[in-house]
Amino acid sequence: MRIVIAEDLLLLRDGLIRILTDTGHTVVAAVDNAPDLESAVKEHHPDLSIVDVRLPPGFRDEGLRAALSVRKRDPRAPILILSQYVERTYAAELLADGNGAVGYLLKDRVTALDEFLDAIERVAGGGTVMDPEVVRQLFARNNRDQGVAALTPREREVLALVAQGLSNSAICTELVLAPPSVEKHITNILTKLDLPPADDTHRRVRAVLAYLNQ
Repeated sequence: MRIVIAEDLLLLRDGLIRILTDTGHTVVAAVDNAPDLESAVKEHHPDLSIVDVRLPPGFRDEGLRAALSVRKRDPRAPILILSQYVERTYAAELLADGNGAVGYLLKDRVTALDEFLDAIERVAGGGTVMDPEVVRQLFARNNRDQGVAALTPREREVLALVAQGLSNSAICTELVLAPPSVEKHITNILTKLDLPPADDTHRRVRAVLAYLNQ
């Protein structure tokens, strides 16, 4: 996989380069600011961009804004955002176009190597990945909202795993459920969140987005 990295912390940037190259990927560019990220993506057309939310000069949300700009030009450009803290707005904005191929991970997750490598594969493949801690905190904040309140405890478990980017088969394994049961739960979730018919990937993204926007 050809990857662009945008991270201003030298140690983390070098660490990401080492992890990715040691696991068979190619880092085609590693930059430390938002304008250079956009230039690198235009030049290299990578399979994935890994972007820190906060980049120079303001260290607020420059990385996210650059990532959204990249997605505006190419709505299916795979982007994995890294953040130090859980920011609900960032996660919602990243998913807003409903196209998938996006992820939002806390930086601590990089040290969980298997999870991190799995996340980059899923995002590059067009899926969505939300950090488990992001999902946990968002559920804690939103559990009184009407859409979420209508879900059964099992449906909440399933939606949390959908938000983390798991496939139906992976959800079956995680919850020890038969495929028809998972399919039924997902159908119920989509119905209760009042999501119109669309392709499966699009509806799954919309389900997570509907939840985040409540």
